[in-house]
Amino acid sequence: MHVMIMTLGTRGDVQPYVALGKGLLANGHQVTICTSQRFETFITDHGLDYGYMNDEALALIDSEEVRALMGNVSNVFTALKMAAKMSRRVGPLQKMMIADSWAATEQANPDVIIFHQKAYGATHFAEKLGIPTILAPTLPQFVPTANFAAIGFPKLPLGGGYNRFTYNLTRRLTVMGISGYTNRWRKAHGLKPKPRWTDFLLKQDGVPITVMHPLSKHALPVPQDWPENIHMQGYWFLEDSADYTPPADLQQFLDAGDAPVYVGFGSMVGTRVAELTATIIAGIQQAGVRAVLAKGWGGLESDDLPDSIFMIDHAPHDWLFPRMAAVVHHGGAGTTAAGLRAGKPTLVTPHFGDQPFWGERMFELGVGPAPIPQKKLTADNFAEALRELVTNQAMQAQAAEIGRKISAEDGVANAVAIVEHVVSSYRA
Repeated sequence: MHVMIMTLGTRGDVQPYVALGKGLLANGHQVTICTSQRFETFITDHGLDYGYMNDEALALIDSEEVRALMGNVSNVFTALKMAAKMSRRVGPLQKMMIADSWAATEQANPDVIIFHQKAYGATHFAEKLGIPTILAPTLPQFVPTANFAAIGFPKLPLGGGYNRFTYNLTRRLTVMGISGYTNRWRKAHGLKPKPRWTDFLLKQDGVPITVMHPLSKHALPVPQDWPENIHMQGYWFLEDSADYTPPADLQQFLDAGDAPVYVGFGSMVGTRVAELTATIIAGIQQAGVRAVLAKGWGGLESDDLPDSIFMIDHAPHDWLFPRMAAVVHHGGAGTTAAGLRAGKPTLVTPHFGDQPFWGERMFELGVGPAPIPQKKLTADNFAEALRELVTNQAMQAQAAEIGRKISAEDGVANAVAIVEHVVSSYRA
């Protein structure tokens, strides 16, 4: 079986699919991952085939203009405003993404396509090829549930009807924004255009597609009102620390005192890098803790760090986090998962998107303080949260217990079994 995986985004939007790809490869299947070109070596180094997609979308995301806009995205409505403002620049990139991913799909000639929500051409490509698709969103954003509202919508005391409505609206808005591009592709490839409000959770014949969420039920309880074609089978962890040897100075820092706190925000630091760095350093010193500060894609910088803080470019989370006393990050789904599996108390300082959702989840689970949005982060409130992370024994015990439960799951193996079942059932 040849599996095509399509995704678009930062490393956090790619790494889980590499983990799934390795699981499929180990089970005897061929795997091609189609995503931005900057991840080609990352994919091929893990023994998987690479399908080309241009890097222009990530270059736009990494621009100063978009960073500034993302700093003002707090909910689905401000996200729509941002999308409208960027539409003229995004449109050509959408066309390129569809063209690139279709070319990669044609070349691979797969038996099934697994796709991230941003790789929206997948369902149309699968229809053209007569193969099944599996949506694999990294967040619970599209499948309706009465339990909680879709990410980006306010929590309102309006009951399950309101909550379910937010998911249906999210899907409709998603399709509305891309239907022009997909219908032009469909027309060019002999397929009838689809209505603007087509539900991408349904196949052409109206049968629901399979959806796999690479999430753990111990981080987010599985909604009981999800139908049987919707799965939450556990996180997809990429075990990438086996060959890792830490730099000597990092190991010396870890050995020199109490376990430090990890602080890292990936690419999510907006445009206020110097200000945020100063706040973080002041808070760490005020709390009297040691810390490992991850420079990250966002470029946190300091040329004059105190002895209690060590800055790194990168270290595998599955190696680093178990050696920490606690973790502080922006609330990306992948980093959140790594911190939970390591059994460490977590403070989330969200920037935008799904990050506030995961911050609230850490607080609700009892494994961390209430999230502090980056815009509201001060040395004082950061220091107070750090002290709670390293002294609250109940929080530490709860984090350790959830870590044990998540470590006992094998989300990749569970997902591989689902993929194999979907393809065999489709062929039957």
